[in-house]
Amino acid sequence: MEEQIELRNLEEEQVLLGPQDRLRRLLTGRYAVEVVSRGGALKILGEEGPVKAVRALLEEALAALRNGSGAEAVERILGAVEGAEERQKRQRRDAGPALAQGIQPRSPGQTRYVASLASSPITIVIGPAGTGKTFLAVAKALASLRAGEFRKMVLARPAVEAGERLGFLPGDLQAKVNPYLRPLYDALFALLDGEQVRRYLETDVIEVVPLAYMRGRTLDRAFIILDEAQNATPGQMKMFLTRMGAGSKIVVTGDVTQTDLPPGALSGLVHCSRILAGIDGISIVHLTRKDIVRHPLVQRIVVAYEREERRLGRGRRKGETPRGGDES
Repeated sequence: MEEQIELRNLEEEQVLLGPQDRLRRLLTGRYAVEVVSRGGALKILGEEGPVKAVRALLEEALAALRNGSGAEAVERILGAVEGAEERQKRQRRDAGPALAQGIQPRSPGQTRYVASLASSPITIVIGPAGTGKTFLAVAKALASLRAGEFRKMVLARPAVEAGERLGFLPGDLQAKVNPYLRPLYDALFALLDGEQVRRYLETDVIEVVPLAYMRGRTLDRAFIILDEAQNATPGQMKMFLTRMGAGSKIVVTGDVTQTDLPPGALSGLVHCSRILAGIDGISIVHLTRKDIVRHPLVQRIVVAYEREERRLGRGRRKGETPRGGDES
């Protein structure tokens, strides 16, 4: 929804939003809303509850300003909001990990994963399809955004074709990369309605980008997710992990059995899970087919492929030629 507060002049806006836009930035991060200056008014965009709460705070400060004590009122509100934020952080830590929209982990592995999302600055999760790797990370990111823990969510994915050459794709650059990013949008639309997704994307609260676009950036107070990380090279993985700025959290997800890198290329997910194991602040979570919560057939499919891979592995050791091809 959208609410609007009319202002008399630019001075009111400057005092109301605090020194160096401090109050605007705090309210935006704390309530996951956007406060936009436009046409002599402040527009507040977001979900109904947070929008009304922010409007009430700004109207309180505006009334004080017009009575001659605006700067003091702004400082008082800043203190109150920052104090409430600290109290809520303590309550969240005491209550344990929370996810968006009452979503709960549905297996022991997912429970360990969600606990890691709450406690570790960097979580690397490896597991087969259907284990909720991306979905749970996005659910945690949305909950954290709404709680004011982060100012934005960044979703990244390597733009690698899944075993097919798609050839020329029409449209501008964004249209060309969108097919690779579609699974991330699917996770967002599963948790938010279309209007919320559109608003978050337009206001840059949520950013969905190809992995290559991350180079050279530093992301502060951001919840950053790299999906399909098995398709990143070791160099790309190092580049991605070093984008982490102050107050940020990183989640890396992938399935090492479904890499689309060229034959013989080392997966950055395999590489980083090996060299970063044991570093304080980095959790590595392994999910298995027992954690699959998709259609029941998915678990059976994964089991069948695992069985075939073991058979082919034994056959190669014994000199057997795999059916359907030769050993070249």
